[in-house]
Amino acid sequence: MFKLAYMVVTMRPVKSELVSKVTELTSQFPKAHGGPVHIGDPAAIGITDITKPDWGDPVPINPGEIMIFHACGVSAQEAIINNNIPFAITHAPGQMFITDTPI
Repeated sequence: MFKLAYMVVTMRPVKSELVSKVTELTSQFPKAHGGPVHIGDPAAIGITDITKPDWGDPVPINPGEIMIFHACGVSAQEAIINNNIPFAITHAPGQMFITDTPI
């Protein structure tokens, strides 16, 4: 039986007037990261310090920007680690796997 793992999210700050457009555009790609899983306060999804990510580098947030969170492919690595899987091919934060399979 597999153990559960946390969802890893990618955060990008977006100017407040563009939040709905970003949501609309990214939602068109459900086989990629898809639409946001959360918009706004990171504490609402269990993130206690946005300046200290568990994976990758912190992202600066400027005045007038809203944080948008998308599901991240690094979630698979969290599951692999939690289940002691001995071998897997995946990606690192900021380093995506490229394939010829259309999405």
